[in-house]
Amino acid sequence: MALAADGGDGMTADVAVLGAGMHPWGKWGRSFVEYGTAAARTALADAGVEWRDVQSVVGADTVRGGYPGHVAGATFAKKLGWQGARVASVYAACASGAQAIGTARAQILAGLADVVLVVGADAAPKGFFRPAGGDRPDDPDWLRFRVLGATNPTYFGLYARRRMAVHGDTLEDFAQVKVKNAACGALNPNARYRKTVSAEEVAASAVVADPLRLLDICATSDGGAALVLSSMEFARRHGASDPVRIRAVSTVTPTFPNTVLDLPDMATDSAAGVEPDGPSFRSSIARAAYEEAGVGPEDLSLAEVYDLSTALELQWYEDLGLCAEGAAAKLLGEGATAPGGRIPVNASGGLASFGEAVPAQAIAQVCELTWQLRGTAGARQVAGARVGITANQGLFGHGSSVVAVR
Repeated sequence: MALAADGGDGMTADVAVLGAGMHPWGKWGRSFVEYGTAAARTALADAGVEWRDVQSVVGADTVRGGYPGHVAGATFAKKLGWQGARVASVYAACASGAQAIGTARAQILAGLADVVLVVGADAAPKGFFRPAGGDRPDDPDWLRFRVLGATNPTYFGLYARRRMAVHGDTLEDFAQVKVKNAACGALNPNARYRKTVSAEEVAASAVVADPLRLLDICATSDGGAALVLSSMEFARRHGASDPVRIRAVSTVTPTFPNTVLDLPDMATDSAAGVEPDGPSFRSSIARAAYEEAGVGPEDLSLAEVYDLSTALELQWYEDLGLCAEGAAAKLLGEGATAPGGRIPVNASGGLASFGEAVPAQAIAQVCELTWQLRGTAGARQVAGARVGITANQGLFGHGSSVVAVR
């Protein structure tokens, strides 16, 4: 059920985005704490808020940053200087950033804090991700790596083959996703890869997991992102009369039976005795966000989606309701998702241009929405942007979608 407006005081479940900041993505060889702290300071400066005025810090976690508990709000609070703020820490793999935003929003709406800093950062390994150490025979992620040898690119390749078989997508369709996103990333000062790419270059790059080439798959990166969120009342007192607002955060889980393969599981739920009822998992993520925000796909100005591979970006077009099932390649070919199109997707350049800095990427998506809705995105600005959505997904059924409005 959509939430109703309360007139001049804003939406009852809105929180203001006062500040957004990032540490540029790349391979810098330094601690994730440095990237997150730099992003936090940039966000605080953008918000015009003093660090001592922040009442809570929510950190998005990664297992690569140390033992559980180290990669927490307290890690960044200590680096910024102890000042008594409450802290929280969230781990949901690639959905960590969205759940951190959801936690911060809940604290604000509950009246526990007026100003909350959300931070995520990563120092990722070179190459593709591997499982964390130790034996975990009841962990599907560990099993698909160790028993099947199914790395992330293996999964991406299987998913691409599925789209080719079911919907008739082609290698040329996949390549055009990379061409589009590289052109946007070339305009983004925070992107790791800032050069345009041709379809011929994609086709000529090495095969990693058939049918996907190297340029079809996102890299792993270092980087950080941060947001300063506040209550609408604090924003007004602070002089922000018309801030970007977060109107919905969706962190749903799948519904049985789930009949489409999702990483890390290599088999579907059994539907032998139960017919699928309702949307797929990915489409349910966006549906929950739309319902909470009181908007639909037709209201969107832009979308930032989780393009682990070029084929997965096409899947998100359908799961967000931007087009009918199987029509993503047609939508792309029409130029609808390119800058200047009906619904630009990944105007930031996406993970194709940034790479994965896991705890930061869902936060970075909201940073991009913030700049776009403010009209301060520079050469990559989407004209007249008023409503944006993010789409992301973490392991083990962690949905992730945020709706921001202006």
